[in-house]
Amino acid sequence: MSQQNVEVARRALEAFNRRDFDALVELITPDIEWYPAMPGAVKDGYVGRLGVEAYLGEVRNTWKDYRARSSVFSEVPGGVLVLGRAEGRGRDSGVEVDSPLGMVIEFRDGRISRVRSYLDHDEASHAAHDHHHRLRAT
Repeated sequence: MSQQNVEVARRALEAFNRRDFDALVELITPDIEWYPAMPGAVKDGYVGRLGVEAYLGEVRNTWKDYRARSSVFSEVPGGVLVLGRAEGRGRDSGVEVDSPLGMVIEFRDGRISRVRSYLDHDEASHAAHDHHHRLRAT
């Protein structure tokens, strides 16, 4: 099941980079929580499929080109840790972004239920492992 989660995470990132909501919606739970790391994103995150659709629209409107380039997918308890880079250029400002990007992707019933993004690989790694320890303590 965990290798399947890695494949779902890969497909979800590819769909995100294409802004393909129809492909993405097949991979997420109806009550998904998505917490982006990029400046200007909604601090409390986006909830549900409509929230994710709104987030994709904001990315499309804010960035001329924005991609989450992933280089490492690691299985972690309860999900997948993705490490890579965030690359983009502001639509209006022309400002370029090239930053480390880490994502902790959690699953429920084979679908993505929560995405937490960080602009720091160590922070993402710690978050993935801290979440696992909190789950075990409850």
